[in-house]
Amino acid sequence: MYSIGDRVVYPMYGAGIIEGIEDRDIDGKIITYYVLKIPVNNLKIMVSTEKAEKSGLRGIVPPDDVMHIVEDANIIEMSDNWNQRYQDNMARLKTGDLFKVMQVFKTLFVREKNKSLSNIEKKLMGTARQIILSEIILSKDVDKHGAEELLMQGIAISI
Repeated sequence: MYSIGDRVVYPMYGAGIIEGIEDRDIDGKIITYYVLKIPVNNLKIMVSTEKAEKSGLRGIVPPDDVMHIVEDANIIEMSDNWNQRYQDNMARLKTGDLFKVMQVFKTLFVREKNKSLSNIEKKLMGTARQIILSEIILSKDVDKHGAEELLMQGIAISI
């Protein structure tokens, strides 16, 4: 169970801080929710405490590990079939695992350097980037600009 003030990651949205824990009456049943504030997108999300683990809610990666993941995530083999590539990348993003999200970002980043991306792949890359930046910001206690610099330094080292 998480507490108010804990830093967590919610798949497809990124890292946030648990601002509160609230009970809500849903059809006569009291359900407890974590109230997450996702600073990068200025979102508030409510996640049922009962379904938090199943939904992929997890603690953020420790500060010492973030840059290792950014640097170590490998570029992945991608299908030539656009639809299959999209499905594979979405599946990786939905895990909420920083390493897999970084693989998607890094692979699309390199692909974009060699060949233009479709609009949907650009959007996927942007989503992956936001998720990564949000976790760097909260893990390393830096602002968005500092997180962008760390991300690009990690990419430059690894490709």
